[in-house]
Amino acid sequence: MQKLFRSCYELDKKCYEKYGLTEDILMEHAARGMAEYIKNNFKKGSSVLIVSGVGNNGADGTVLARQLHGAYEVRLVLPFGVRSEMAKVQLQRAEALGVNIVKELYDSDVIVDALFGAGLNRDIDKATEYLLHQLNSFKGYKIACDVPTGVGENGKLMPMAFNADVTVTMGALKEGLYLDESKDVIGKIIRTDLGVSSQMYEGESKTFVLEPSDLRLPSRVADATHKGDFGHAAVFCGEKEGAGIIAAISASRFGAGLTTLVVHAKITPPPYLMHATVVPANASAIAIGMGLGGHFESEFLQKYVVESHLPVVLDADALYAPQLLGILEQKNREVVITPHPKEFAALWKRLTGEIFAAREVQDKRFEMVRRFNDKYPHVTLLLKGANTLIMQEEKLYINPLGCSKLSKGGSGDVLSGLIVSLLAQGYSGIDAAIQASLVLVTAADQYKGSSYAMLPTDIIKQIALLEVNN
Repeated sequence: MQKLFRSCYELDKKCYEKYGLTEDILMEHAARGMAEYIKNNFKKGSSVLIVSGVGNNGADGTVLARQLHGAYEVRLVLPFGVRSEMAKVQLQRAEALGVNIVKELYDSDVIVDALFGAGLNRDIDKATEYLLHQLNSFKGYKIACDVPTGVGENGKLMPMAFNADVTVTMGALKEGLYLDESKDVIGKIIRTDLGVSSQMYEGESKTFVLEPSDLRLPSRVADATHKGDFGHAAVFCGEKEGAGIIAAISASRFGAGLTTLVVHAKITPPPYLMHATVVPANASAIAIGMGLGGHFESEFLQKYVVESHLPVVLDADALYAPQLLGILEQKNREVVITPHPKEFAALWKRLTGEIFAAREVQDKRFEMVRRFNDKYPHVTLLLKGANTLIMQEEKLYINPLGCSKLSKGGSGDVLSGLIVSLLAQGYSGIDAAIQASLVLVTAADQYKGSSYAMLPTDIIKQIALLEVNN
């Protein structure tokens, strides 16, 4: 995993004051990171259009033009001139080298947006919107310098933004790159060093970006074992029984030694799943809420869920049930909740009286999970989304690996099953949520069918094919 920062201002300042680096040195390395990406992916002689702004982000683009000049067919466009001192210095150097500075935009093999970087806290003007419209209409491969123009300081997407294939961000990963609504214009994110290693550049952080290499699958090494050694997951099966069954199959597939559906009415589950009308005495974790409805009486839920000591996953309908939400106050219990934004908005209203629409939750995802954590630091919150946020005890983890294949009913039920399986096997709430979220996206990514066709059962089948690389 990599550290994530709200701003790199203090990190840059450390380079100047502690390491004796200059703005000029950092700028050279910022451009070098983009240049190396272009050199590694595009042959010499390819055409490169660089559109630079008036400030230091634009200066990064001008340095890139100088570094590529001669090996590539470079055109530098300065649509609004230059303003900052470094932008003026870099323009003089580019001119001295003979970089081709033009006024017209040309479609090229590579198109670089260096108009505005991180920290843009105002809406872009009409002239910039028109410029971006032109750049987006081109077929060339699009690279954003630090942050795509049109993505604001906090990640908020403006009416028009540069549609990057890849964003090369400078020094450290920034929180604003991971807001859901901007995901598709940011593209793949690559971090480049600024003259010192990331270990020396970065400081302390309690926010992290998960990577595929963070996946740790359950592993059965010892042979002298039995099913009881791998936990017993109890999954409540309610009015919409399919949701509970999917979660239970997922739990069993992901290594729970035993999985029992807790039922209120007669059902016909797969033969490898047990079912009972109470939570089994030897259960080691509970999942409740998936398709729950109003099947179970209050006294039953109080006895078998609220007053239980077992680790618990609260999902879907459980997040609308005041009785079950009392579990959030239980500080000596592993509790994982898995809302999507609409469910979180309803949950927050019940807990605080504050009213937010789901859209507002999406716009303030980082703020909302941190506010929840302030109230319930012991609870593991997994806020679903294109960039899933997972938080407990002040540490926030982002899983940015999700894809549109998962945008189908039942995917969340699979996730709940994965989490309860790991809880049953003895994982902590935060580790269960992190690993389950990574397994879900990895299985979805490896599914070979059409992007629109994946079913929850396909995810579960794919989970069985994942290889242990612990």
